[in-house]
Order: sequence, then structure tokens, then C-alpha cells
Amino acid sequence: MAIEGADIVKAAAYLGAGLAMGLGAIGPGVGEGITASKACEAIGKNPNEAGLITRTMLVGQAVAESTGIYSLVIALLLLFVV
Repeated sequence: MAIEGADIVKAAAYLGAGLAMGLGAIGPGVGEGITASKACEAIGKNPNEAGLITRTMLVGQAVAESTGIYSLVIALLLLFVV
């Protein structure tokens, strides 16, 4: 039972998919947490603008989450295409 080239490529694809998702999820997670905390701060200081602040926060979080979705796409490509 020898290790062949195809086995090495498959192992590298699995490792790359894990790294892509692991590292690709850190940024959006931290960014969305900071965004939510700052929005709560802003609502606490100016409750009359809660609707505008919440709407702006959700748009910012959607943009931040796109990075995580891109890393998911790369991970799925590595798992199922390579």
C-alpha cells in the first residue's frame, strides 16, 4: 500500500479546504462582532436613530460576510472539484 500522487493531491486539497474555511471565517466573525458592539454603543447614545443604525449595521455585516462566503466557495471547490 504505497502513497501515490493522487493521494497526495487529495490530502493537499482537504488540508487547503480546512485552512480556507478556518482562516476565512476569522475575519468576518471578528468584523461582525465589532460592528454589532459599535452599533449597540451608538444606539445606547442615540436611541432615536436605532432604525438607521441597525439598517446600516446589517448592510455592513452583509458585506463583511461575503468574505466568509468566498472562502466557503473555495473550500467546496477544493473538496469536490480537485
